[in-house]
Amino acid sequence: MSSTSTSDAISDPLMAGALSLTENAAAKVQEIRTAESIEQTHALRVKVIGGGCSGFQYDLFFDEQVDGDYRFQSNEVDIVCDQMSFMYLMGTSIDYVEGLQGSGFKFVNPNTTGTCGCGSSFSV
Repeated sequence: MSSTSTSDAISDPLMAGALSLTENAAAKVQEIRTAESIEQTHALRVKVIGGGCSGFQYDLFFDEQVDGDYRFQSNEVDIVCDQMSFMYLMGTSIDYVEGLQGSGFKFVNPNTTGTCGCGSSFSV
């Protein structure tokens, strides 16, 4: 896959399930999209950024696909991820949970070696 063109992981059977949303997470993403009137041309961007108490943090936001992005579809939600972030996210499933300690997106990432108590940062 070339770094100068958009990579369509949807059509690559080796990438199936490489980055996914549970049904709960997909429903919440669609709810947010509707509530905030976000254009259908924008996908959910999943990104890893430096920082947090364990070294890296997850970031989710709606964005347009750009050259070099991987593109996935999970539970009818389009997902985009840059190549650098994908190195840390391959195989990750994103869930949406509600509980006594609050609600939010939960990342189940097989690549992490540790997470912090808040669950929003990780190390590899």
